[in-house]
Amino acid sequence: MSVIEDLTDVPAFVAAAEANGFAAAARRLNLSRSAVGKAVARLEARLGVRLFHRTTRSQNLTEEGQAFYEACRQALDALRQGRLQIDAGRRHVAGRLRVTMPALFGRVCVAPILTALAAQHPDLELDLQFGDRVVDVIEDRFDLAIRIGTLDDASGLKVRLLGRQPMAVCAAPSYIAVHGRPETPDDLQAHRTVVYGTPKRAWRGWVFPRPGGGPPLDIEPPSRLRFDDLGAIADAAIAGLGVAWLPWWLIRDRVRDGSLVHLMADRPMLAADCYALWPDTPRPPLRVRAAIDALVRDLPLRAGGEAA
Repeated sequence: MSVIEDLTDVPAFVAAAEANGFAAAARRLNLSRSAVGKAVARLEARLGVRLFHRTTRSQNLTEEGQAFYEACRQALDALRQGRLQIDAGRRHVAGRLRVTMPALFGRVCVAPILTALAAQHPDLELDLQFGDRVVDVIEDRFDLAIRIGTLDDASGLKVRLLGRQPMAVCAAPSYIAVHGRPETPDDLQAHRTVVYGTPKRAWRGWVFPRPGGGPPLDIEPPSRLRFDDLGAIADAAIAGLGVAWLPWWLIRDRVRDGSLVHLMADRPMLAADCYALWPDTPRPPLRVRAAIDALVRDLPLRAGGEAA
């Protein structure tokens, strides 16, 4: 028995049950009486029961028909309610928005933008997931994903560039007082560094744009400290444990208050691309479009800003 075929005949059956006759149902649905009768007959054949007691003057539900009618009525009401919710989501920002994002970048740069959006739209629900593990957006049923850097696979997804995250080299004044100040990327080979790495993501070194253009310069300075948390790297750098290469949004306030020094400030900073990804559907919900618009508008200032 095909559920889809059943659904095509259900409205005619429900109308006949509520109108107490095929003719009245036909008028309600703008169909012929014969079309309504055939729809009911198809349902009866597939279900293997009689749905109506038929006489020359009326059609009344059988016991099985009454039970089936009540189930169909509930199903149609649920479908109608679902359609109303979808239509409402197209007219105003509403419903649950599930977003996955890198942990610290998400907490500092993304979450404030989305919570401000939720404050503007009382019917918007936020479900924000913070973590550096790359998830499957479609399989894990996320509405939106925020990614930084190279996109390994975006099949089945729409992608939009939100802004760029400048990276900067920094160290504490106490470190510079003891070990000196590196002036070029090559100088880093003689310095202690604190780097980012995880068991599943090997450290790829630090990347510097060349002042005159051309391929970027990859540097892999020696390090004995490797953390999978940017905040911990910043704390270690402030404690004077080594030079760090960190997003500008994370260290700019620390540079301004003097706890860190922006090294090689006369060189251009590498800027990693920040992207929004979402399932490739013909009409994404308004809540997704509103979130993307808010991020496009506000994220560049939070993630970038002017270097000191």
